[in-house]
Amino acid sequence: MNKIICGDAIKKLKELESKSINMCMTSPPYWALRDYGSTVEIIWDEPPQERNDPATGCPHFWKEKIKKETKLQAGNPEFQRPWREEASNTSSSQFCFLCGAWKGQLGLEPTFDLYIKHLCDIFDAVKRVLRDDGTCWINIGDTYGGLKGGGPDKLEREKRGIQWKDKSEKFITRPPKANVPDKSLCMIPFRFAIEMVNRGWILRNTIIWYKRNCMPSSVKDRFTVDFEYLFFFSKKKNYYFKTQYEKASEVSIERYKYGWDGNIDRDYISGPQNHLNKHLGKEENRQKLIEQGRNKRTVWTINPQPFSEAHFAVYPEELCETPIKAGCPKGGIVLDPFFGSGTTGIVALKQNKKFIGIELNKEYIEIADKRLKPFLEQTKLK
Repeated sequence: MNKIICGDAIKKLKELESKSINMCMTSPPYWALRDYGSTVEIIWDEPPQERNDPATGCPHFWKEKIKKETKLQAGNPEFQRPWREEASNTSSSQFCFLCGAWKGQLGLEPTFDLYIKHLCDIFDAVKRVLRDDGTCWINIGDTYGGLKGGGPDKLEREKRGIQWKDKSEKFITRPPKANVPDKSLCMIPFRFAIEMVNRGWILRNTIIWYKRNCMPSSVKDRFTVDFEYLFFFSKKKNYYFKTQYEKASEVSIERYKYGWDGNIDRDYISGPQNHLNKHLGKEENRQKLIEQGRNKRTVWTINPQPFSEAHFAVYPEELCETPIKAGCPKGGIVLDPFFGSGTTGIVALKQNKKFIGIELNKEYIEIADKRLKPFLEQTKLK
């Protein structure tokens, strides 16, 4: 089952069996941050009949700059999409005059609305292949409006452990249009999460990935950003989840040891709050807290993990460990539709679980194959 599929995520997800995946763990390309080159450009938003039968579909007439006065916008309902008017003055992408499709790479859409639409279209396809008890965990970052490249400055890239060697893959130098004031955060993670909920996903947690050892920022008029978001969605109200624990603080242990209000003879809160479980202070629960820890919180301190290969944004293995432990049973399948250099697959294999990765960039697949090889060999030996 462990495999990497090369191709467009939406198309390749259609080839997977419905309700066959236990969980999804991934980090999509961030908006307005990097140009991965023309080899990863695909056609988006084609009318359904064209997607079903490309041979008889639109021949596509591409034009970089779509002017508002074009007559096609008036008579064709396909051209009334709200993101199309917002994008009409940009030349960073191509729209088809005939059918309204857009050609480009995920993350370089002319507006963040179109980017979020494309992301959510992909996760609609993910939802189909998820089991009804499946979950989806998505790491996504924000962008500043009106800034050159839209993404992090040099020092902020260093704090993520970002390195690159291939000059065909670069940070963009001309930002797409953002309908927010210059220098304002675009709030992309939250806009994305809201649209996911609008499409039927259940948002269970917003997790903060806090990076203790982040590099200082070179900007002078705001604070250094030292965190990213990890959204935890479920497909249904009832889903597989194995509770995870973390070490309890000494203060918490002492509180349990002496009772809620410092009185060792009383195991519950006095006053109107005593409807809470009065057994919380019993000795067995105190001991359990010491040995097992407390339920894991939603701020995770995880340092970035440098990576020497050409792939830019490699999230650390530790960021994947807890979601995969919590969301996938042993022998289950973890999906990553933006597989990149294969970190999700490595963590899945380490936990005796299987993986399916989808990646459009063939060079990244070569990197992932190289990284996964020793772990796959160990799996065969078992």
